[in-house]
Amino acid sequence: MTQHTPQIRSAQHIERRYRSSFGRAAGYLPKNRAALDAWLEQFSRDVHEKRSRNAIVRRRSVDDLQRLIERDGVIRMYVSRMIEDAHALNADAKHTVRDIPDLLDHLDCVVTSTPRYYPKGDPDRNFFPLSSLFCYMMMTEPGYAVFRDKDFNRALLGILREWCAHLDSPDSRDVLNKEEHGWLSVAAKDEFKLDQFQIDWLAPHGGFASYNAFFHRGLKKDQRPIADKHDPRVVVSANDGRVVRIRRNIQRSDEFWAKGQKYSLRDMLDGSDLTDSFIGGDVFQSFLSGADYHRWHAPVTGIVRSARVVEALMFTELEGVWEPSSGTESQVYGASVNTRGLVFIEAPEPLGMVCVMPLGMTEISSVTLTVRPGDHVTKGDQLGYFSYGGSSMCLLFQKGAIEEFTVPDNTGDMESGHPIQVNSQVARAFAPKVKG
Repeated sequence: MTQHTPQIRSAQHIERRYRSSFGRAAGYLPKNRAALDAWLEQFSRDVHEKRSRNAIVRRRSVDDLQRLIERDGVIRMYVSRMIEDAHALNADAKHTVRDIPDLLDHLDCVVTSTPRYYPKGDPDRNFFPLSSLFCYMMMTEPGYAVFRDKDFNRALLGILREWCAHLDSPDSRDVLNKEEHGWLSVAAKDEFKLDQFQIDWLAPHGGFASYNAFFHRGLKKDQRPIADKHDPRVVVSANDGRVVRIRRNIQRSDEFWAKGQKYSLRDMLDGSDLTDSFIGGDVFQSFLSGADYHRWHAPVTGIVRSARVVEALMFTELEGVWEPSSGTESQVYGASVNTRGLVFIEAPEPLGMVCVMPLGMTEISSVTLTVRPGDHVTKGDQLGYFSYGGSSMCLLFQKGAIEEFTVPDNTGDMESGHPIQVNSQVARAFAPKVKG
């Protein structure tokens, strides 16, 4: 029997890989890797302490993952080697995931957890426990493989759905308070500009029924005015965030897994019958941070012709790229492989068909649509929302529809992307052709 030997990486290599990860670039992971390591140590210590008291309750979704790992030898091999390789990358950790049963116990503890607020500068600041738990695992060759495995991903999706159900429940409201680590604290109010949102400051928990209700909270009516609402040539942003990439002349099929920010329509649109109508067109991609407004709106006026969610991958990144821009490139890659919504809106010419494509990235990866085929939407109307987790957004346009994008492209890392707000102008369409 051949013994697996973890690949040894230098401290510089690991640091470079962490600094270029999507999670760190998006602000979902601590800027300082030492803070991540400290969080992992404490979380593992808590898990091991609960296990010593027999206080860990096996969740149904985690039980499903356990049965898959026991049944599928290839997945069991990948997961075992992934844990071993991740431990080698973080060899100084005294408390960490040791083996498959230990990983399952860690997942059980995540499923019933609710993120607490930590002010900027707090060394314990970490809002995304699964991204943290999987961080080193996702840096390994077995990790790249298993997080792309459909059966493993489906089981992981079940865990995320059970966690989402907890965050949708009243049990998750305890963190919605005005104490130091509460999401309604003075520090959180200032950082997340909570004065812009619909919050009942006199009611318990801000009037929210759950943590997720707070996460995708609504805006006050005077916030985010719609740019040139009655001008059909003005295209507005579907979301708050920062520009990731603007690409023109998109191909039907391309190497989305290669370095260079390539979009592949066939993969992005999940084989839709409308795919060919976007050949040669444009893609405008942006990403949302945890502080952004997490509902998304119609960028144009028109009729919803199709609306569905594609359940796909969540924890996967573009491998072999460790430049500062790799977090950006992973989002371009994610546009072809991640869980995503596909909302096709038929607008008047010259825009024609426009696709709004919200992407779930890491954590819950929950995309909820609030429109149906046949609905008439006016520019600025709500189309859906993200539950807790990472998220990105693509707008796709047909060839000859967009005359110019009115915000700058991003040529660097994610943090240098131009900031945008929902309902603000991002593009201008060509003037309709005069008939006759």
